Amino acid sequence: MTQNYTFRPMTMADMPLIRRWLHESHVAEWWHDPETLEFVGGDLAHPDLAQFIVSLGDRSFAYLQCYQIGQWHLSFGPQPVGTRGLDQFIGESDMLGCGHGSAFIRSFIDQLFARGVPRIVLDPNPANARAIRAYEKAGFVPQHVIVTPDGPALLMTRDP
Repeated sequence: MTQNYTFRPMTMADMPLIRRWLHESHVAEWWHDPETLEFVGGDLAHPDLAQFIVSLGDRSFAYLQCYQIGQWHLSFGPQPVGTRGLDQFIGESDMLGCGHGSAFIRSFIDQLFARGVPRIVLDPNPANARAIRAYEKAGFVPQHVIVTPDGPALLMTRDP
């Protein structure tokens, strides 16, 4: 069964929802950096970062950010020009474990590949087994552990 996920550009009006989600235990476990809230929703017009609220039908349930690889991402190693990175979380706990993570990620990256993006990278915490499983189901391949400003991460890639 195919789900129709929508990716609405985030606005400042979404900040109460994002704040609530960031305080959910399943999100806070992995998005615990005190600067997260300032980053999420920061400059919504920044050309290198697009932020979205993910919905299924009328229900908003997840956050997704898509960014241009830049100086902060040197630990990712050489990547094709135009490579994009993704970070996301499901905010609504009753949507966990239902296959939505891998499905909405697949839906989003299919749109990126259709626009010519050559590669997508992810960098989950190596201990975040749930996220890694979802990314593998979405077609990402684990590469190796890297060190980022946020600590160790598992570099995962997907090409069209």
